[in-house]
Amino acid sequence: MANIVAIVGRPNVGKSTFFNRLIEDRKAITDNVSGVTRDRQYGQAEWLNTNFTVIDTGGYVKGSEDVFEAAIREQVEVALEEATVVLFMVDLQEGVTDLDKDFANVVRKSKKPVYVVANKADTPAKSNYGGEFYALGLGDVFTVSAQNGSGTGELLDKVVSHFPQNDPEDPNEGIPRISILGKPNVGKSSFLNALVGYQRSIVTDVAGTTRDSLDTHYKAFGHDFILTDTAGIRKKAKIKEDIEFYSILRSIKALEESDVCIMMIDASKGLEAQDLNLLNLAHRYGKGIVLMVNKWDLVAKDSNTAAKLEKEMRDRLGVINYMPIIFASVVNKQRIFQTVEKAVEVYQNKSRKISTSELNEKVLAAIEAYPPPALKGKFITIKYVTQFPAKTPTFAFFCNLPQYIKEPYMRYLENRMREFFNFEGTPIRLFFRKK
Repeated sequence: MANIVAIVGRPNVGKSTFFNRLIEDRKAITDNVSGVTRDRQYGQAEWLNTNFTVIDTGGYVKGSEDVFEAAIREQVEVALEEATVVLFMVDLQEGVTDLDKDFANVVRKSKKPVYVVANKADTPAKSNYGGEFYALGLGDVFTVSAQNGSGTGELLDKVVSHFPQNDPEDPNEGIPRISILGKPNVGKSSFLNALVGYQRSIVTDVAGTTRDSLDTHYKAFGHDFILTDTAGIRKKAKIKEDIEFYSILRSIKALEESDVCIMMIDASKGLEAQDLNLLNLAHRYGKGIVLMVNKWDLVAKDSNTAAKLEKEMRDRLGVINYMPIIFASVVNKQRIFQTVEKAVEVYQNKSRKISTSELNEKVLAAIEAYPPPALKGKFITIKYVTQFPAKTPTFAFFCNLPQYIKEPYMRYLENRMREFFNFEGTPIRLFFRKK
């Protein structure tokens, strides 16, 4: 189960500021990946060695007052359904408003843990004014300052207490999980149906943790794995932002629980901001990735169209352009099985273990051919490299001055390792340690 914390509340109570504090102070999301548009709608945070996803439900609703209320209420309902814990944010300086009371009526029906977060307690004296929010009938009230961070620790202690310390026993433990992600109407359900209808190898359908996600036990290419479809997103409102918000929640849950994700995009639209955000999140979570360009049959093309489009997409992907890109058509069953076969291959790449002797033989030769540049007159010597046991390929380089290894040289080493060993579709992690 993915741990999701949703921050909800009326406009201008400080949700986005608090969201930024949670993800930036925990340093879970950084901006050092070039070529990727960062959407601040969701991010990863960490507290007491527990990782969780934070959803900010504010900051993008526009229109009249009526649309405001309807849209925010829509997001509250979605957040209540998807979240593990809900943070109901209010403004300490303004006190309880009618809109707060309306939200409370919706939130009170939820069986999810809810904490009232009274923001803008910027001084110790103001912290004493939180008592009136107990009138909302939602339980504990925490006074915090999103601006300076006071009160955040006590609240997060409570939040992470709701996350399972140990994962519940899973009958599918050890079976690779492949999620099918993408925006609405890119063909996710059609893709799954085409796979299942052709192979006729379903063992069982297990209802997923959410109402619309479905895990399908599937056998193909000599492998046993679980496909998770994130389709069936209910268009509960005619507001585009809410539909995309709902889609992101579903996609994040499937992404966090998978080993490899097949990211589907529409060939006629190319890579859009939301696609890039999910791809970047998959990279940060250490997931394998296959990029499937669907509806290829609808694109007018010549012999260079695919190559040109692939180059454009790889340029946009920047440093996360290590994933295979497959041009497919679900309607024509063109390359759909090749996509799944590639996803299985990426899972194998992600699980690859390389012996220390082979690593050192190839990598040290590349280091000798192009050693780390000297810094402040000091020469950096990398002695040896070894692989750590981890779900994502992780390597430790032991050297005399690890603090002087800079980003460009890390990229050089990553590129050489991708040349020597097949890590197509999977992130790799490099760490530098003192010998």
